[in-house]
Amino acid sequence: MAKRAIITGVTGQDGSYLAELLLEQGYQVTGIIRRLSHPNFERIEHLLDRIKLRPADLLDEMSLIRAVAEEQPDELYNLAAMSFVPASWDQPLLTGEFNAQGVTRVLDAIRHVNPGIKFYQASSSEMFGKVREVPQTEMTPFYPRSPYGVSKVFGHYITVNYRESYNLFACSGILFNHESPRRGLEFVTRKVTHAVARIKLGLQDKLFLGNLDAHRDWGFAGDYVRAMYLMLQQPTPDDYVVATGEAHSVKDLVEIAFSRVGLDWTKHVEIDPNLLRPAEVDHLIGDATKARQTLQWEPSVTFAGLVGMMVDADVERLSGTKPSKPR
Repeated sequence: MAKRAIITGVTGQDGSYLAELLLEQGYQVTGIIRRLSHPNFERIEHLLDRIKLRPADLLDEMSLIRAVAEEQPDELYNLAAMSFVPASWDQPLLTGEFNAQGVTRVLDAIRHVNPGIKFYQASSSEMFGKVREVPQTEMTPFYPRSPYGVSKVFGHYITVNYRESYNLFACSGILFNHESPRRGLEFVTRKVTHAVARIKLGLQDKLFLGNLDAHRDWGFAGDYVRAMYLMLQQPTPDDYVVATGEAHSVKDLVEIAFSRVGLDWTKHVEIDPNLLRPAEVDHLIGDATKARQTLQWEPSVTFAGLVGMMVDADVERLSGTKPSKPR
């Protein structure tokens, strides 16, 4: 019989890539969606005839219990979150409700319905924040620098707590930044590649950015969802850092993106002080040795390859030559 999986956050970047991967593995996939007046199915449009969607909400535990009881999944991947870091300062309480207590509600639903369900929690490199050591491993202490990072630390430790207290198969993936052509426009990578495509096509002239010296460890989302899947295939549950081990600056990102379309970035990029964060994260770079050794996981897309893929997709999109299957 086919394995069954539930994905919360299925309409997001990671949810769409994970749904594709699980379908390739022969799973029956159910995506949890929130009731919205204008649902956004853009990233999963090509999958709608192959996955089941059902409404539930991380703020409503009864809806989660019902979903788990009726779908009876073998695995549950919790990818739903308030995921845009700057917005967490505007809505710190709501960020905590989704990213902290939301995780508790999902874990509690599993505990009450079927403690045998394997659980994946999307933790984040933002938990490291003001980093204590470089690179960061599973043992590096957390020092989050945003309400988002703080909420993710709660979600991470409540997952550990339920694993140890109730013997659940619960894993956390401490994922460093991962991008793709499906990334939202509010994230700096996609903001850059989308603007580069618009500038190349004569639709705009300037790109306004904040801190060009901020460094991140950026990988390809399609690679990172493979690590999520591999965690739940292991004999014992554990937590893993998922990262490339290479840090690049926003300036590197900008240079590669503009050169992809043959433009000089210095003629188009301007610094806007309003885009600087209240507290910047310093030097995030992950050590994924444990994931490489235990999960046999390796990233397959380089940073330059990732930026090129995103620029190409945005040029295609804006030129009206949208590919039939999103990248």
